[in-house]
Amino acid sequence: MKRIYILITAVLFFVCNTFSQENHALNDPSKEYSIAKEFFENKEYALAYPLLNELDHRFQNNHVEKEILIKHEVNYYFIVTSLFLKKDFASEEAKNFINDKTNLQRAGAMAYYLGHYYFINEKYSEALTYFASAGYNDLENDEISELKFEQAYSYFFIKDYEKAKPLFNEIHQLPSSKYYLPAKYYYGFIVYREKDYETALKSFKLVEDLPEYKGIVPYYIAEIYYSQNNKTAALEYAEKGISSPNAFYKKDLQLLSGQIYFENKDYAKALPFLESYVNNTSKITKEVLYEISYCYYASNNINKAIEGFKQLNGNNDSLGQNSMYLLGDLYIQSGDKANARNSFQFSANNSSNKIQQEIAQFNFAKLSFELKYTDVALREIRKFIATYPNSKYITEAQEILVNLLANTNNFTEALSTYTSLEHPSSQLKKVYPKLLFGKATEYLNQQKTLEADSMFRMILSDANGKEVAPFANFWLGEIAFRNQHYDESIKYVNAYFKNPETQGEANVETANYLLGYSYFKKENYKAAINYFRQIINRISLASNFIEQDAFLRTGDSYFMTKDYSNAKNIYDNVIAAGLATSDYALYQNALIGGINNPNQKISVLSTLESKYPSSDLINDANLEIANSYMAEEKFKEAIPYLEKITRLTSNQLKPKAYLKLGLSYYNLNSNTEALTNYQKLVIDYPQSAESDLALENMKSIYVEKGKPEEYISILKKAGKVISITEADSLTFNAALLKFNTGDCNNAIAAFSGYLEQYATGAFVIPANYYRSECYFKNKDWKNAITGYELAANSAGNKLSEKALLQTARLYYLELEDYNKAKEYFNKLKLASSTPENQLEALRGLVRSYNKTKDFNEAGKFARELLSKKNISTDDRAIANLVLGKSLQLLKQYDDAIIAFKLVTAIDKSAWGSEAHYEMANCYLALNNLIMAEKTARDVIRINGSSENWITRSYILLGDIYTMQKDYFNAKAMYQSVADNATIKEIKEEAKQKLDKVTETE
Repeated sequence: MKRIYILITAVLFFVCNTFSQENHALNDPSKEYSIAKEFFENKEYALAYPLLNELDHRFQNNHVEKEILIKHEVNYYFIVTSLFLKKDFASEEAKNFINDKTNLQRAGAMAYYLGHYYFINEKYSEALTYFASAGYNDLENDEISELKFEQAYSYFFIKDYEKAKPLFNEIHQLPSSKYYLPAKYYYGFIVYREKDYETALKSFKLVEDLPEYKGIVPYYIAEIYYSQNNKTAALEYAEKGISSPNAFYKKDLQLLSGQIYFENKDYAKALPFLESYVNNTSKITKEVLYEISYCYYASNNINKAIEGFKQLNGNNDSLGQNSMYLLGDLYIQSGDKANARNSFQFSANNSSNKIQQEIAQFNFAKLSFELKYTDVALREIRKFIATYPNSKYITEAQEILVNLLANTNNFTEALSTYTSLEHPSSQLKKVYPKLLFGKATEYLNQQKTLEADSMFRMILSDANGKEVAPFANFWLGEIAFRNQHYDESIKYVNAYFKNPETQGEANVETANYLLGYSYFKKENYKAAINYFRQIINRISLASNFIEQDAFLRTGDSYFMTKDYSNAKNIYDNVIAAGLATSDYALYQNALIGGINNPNQKISVLSTLESKYPSSDLINDANLEIANSYMAEEKFKEAIPYLEKITRLTSNQLKPKAYLKLGLSYYNLNSNTEALTNYQKLVIDYPQSAESDLALENMKSIYVEKGKPEEYISILKKAGKVISITEADSLTFNAALLKFNTGDCNNAIAAFSGYLEQYATGAFVIPANYYRSECYFKNKDWKNAITGYELAANSAGNKLSEKALLQTARLYYLELEDYNKAKEYFNKLKLASSTPENQLEALRGLVRSYNKTKDFNEAGKFARELLSKKNISTDDRAIANLVLGKSLQLLKQYDDAIIAFKLVTAIDKSAWGSEAHYEMANCYLALNNLIMAEKTARDVIRINGSSENWITRSYILLGDIYTMQKDYFNAKAMYQSVADNATIKEIKEEAKQKLDKVTETE
């Protein structure tokens, strides 16, 4: 203690007097150097530094030979001391010292100290540079030990484990070294990395309880035991490490503990460890997400398990496949079949685990069936049966197929599938009549009554057809009625009554209506009354169409049996109830009144227009009034009523009106006016029955006037043949004979020969028409259209109306030129002389405008078609579809939905599918996402035969889910279309939307 005190005093004295008077003792360089060196050797660098600094400055310019050695030593110790004190200039001075080579003996030691300087400043690469130049000969043993450890640690830090390892190895074999235990730790870490777990374990065991390592080493020991499959020891160390207050790898140890418990299937114990890890980690691996989700699954925490597994839907490995399978199971448990189906779909698309893929594909198909994804279910169940014929699920799969075939609206495909089976099961055989029935009703809606009739008869001959036999009998009765086979209709409807069942239009009420009408058409009015009366005895506005019409037809039956009192009572009830047919009842009452009092008939009919200004019977009333006046030879009074009819743009009564006007003027001796009306009739309506009568009357008038040439001129204008050469007539009739005998090939040649020979002959138009009929029969549409158009566009010939109908139909049905079809259906509408052709024109116009998507124009024709009485089911369907689309175009979405609903109620084919889809679009436009989703699903569930609308509905569902940010389900919808659609443009649209929603997610 005394020595240290004296040294401290000396230093203080020296420092205080450095810049004052010089003391002789302190001016002795060797003594000052000795004191500074002693401070240095005692590691009292702060005390040594000022002495060495003074000496170094003093010796800088000293060239005295005897002091050169001490000069170099002072400089050496000054630089080293500066390094220890981390002076800014120290490193540069040290480098200069090493590079100067004046003091080579100290250069190696200086390199060591400079390396140490960089080491403690954590500049390990620079430290290694100078450690490599350090000489062991200039260092003490403890410095050598320190050099090796720092060099090893520097290599370790820069991850050059290959160079660090031998150095740590050398140190950790020297128990006496102060770096023995640290070297053990680092050496253990290096061999741990090299998977030399036994050596690493020995090293870690030696240091595990040291304070500086006890927060770290248990992690490595636990990992080593885990890699050696010693899970018990691994778990012990992991939990020990977690409980350590300064645990460095606490999260990793929690993960390890959780994973060990997970692997041991002790999910309850695994869960808290995994939860703690996940809650404290910003980003976790998919494996960890799977494990914690599975623990939730095992603990029946359905919501958290679902949330976890959902995030693994994009993985195409076995982990992703199993996650989606388990997710499907979870959704099943929660009653969410829709999401379960999507999950199984993802799992089924992954082939990592073949067994799981099989089960997932079956579940996907089964849930598609249960959720009414009929098209998908049918495709997937077929694929499953073909891919896994020996599956334990094969029996259930076949049963699902049976139900699909029974319930799908794609009856053509269903029947094809059935007939392709070599040995259909007994269950399938029971379903077969239902398939026949479905296809038969489809034919019926398409007005293919022959095909429908055949299939209904097949049902009746099938022993398994008892369930649908009543309906087959009903529809056979309906078909027979349409074909005017009333006895056959009565037979089948009576067979229906033996076991009456109800399905849509097939019901007891409609059956009685059919029987009533059949007897009415057979003029057995008493029997008709009996069946009509079974439908309704009292009428009101709330009564349906059949009830109202049956009530009215009862009145007509009484009228036909001359029971005018009962007839009038019924007609009066119709009028009192304010039914839509009140105008007809008034008309009939007028006829009853006119039986004994013509003036009363005229009086009542005269009120019809004022009471019912939009009635279709106004012209009939006018004609009937005119007939009454003419019957009493009051021709002048009849004329105004007839002229009302002729002033209309288009009316089927106009030929009758013109004929009666001619007769009236003729009887009034107004031959000029008579001829004017007759001429109008024969030129505008040459094909009408009235035209021939008018010609006869005209002939009489012209003969009376002595002007036969004028009559001949009129005949020419009307397209009538005046004079025909014998050769012209023989050539045409020879061709016509071949046509009439059905020899179309020779008829075509004969008509072509006639047209070449008689280009302006009398029979050019009929020759073209009949040749086109043969071309049509041969399905030579291109040649057929030429002759039809010529006849259609040649006014004043008896074939023009037929030609207009054929031309319009040909353009629509076969040539698919819908603009041309519109043109000719419009012409037919204006020229038609019968209600049938008028209706055909409207039907064609609505369908043609629908095809050209000109819904603004189509809407008015749709309304006109819907205003017609007794139109067919398919007419109502297409008219309401077109009307709905025209309203949709006008953004009248609520009204459009009403029209579309009327379509879906009566049509389950492509029109029904389209109406369902457009209804969903309307709901989407109204932002009613719930109804939009439900309706889009209805398209898929109900309309299994229309790929176009089904696939578009899947995309629409994807759009709805995207709007709701439900990307999981959105992707499932788009993926389904992208994978399975056969319509290229829809497939591409789905792919684009799938990519977009995936990127968004």
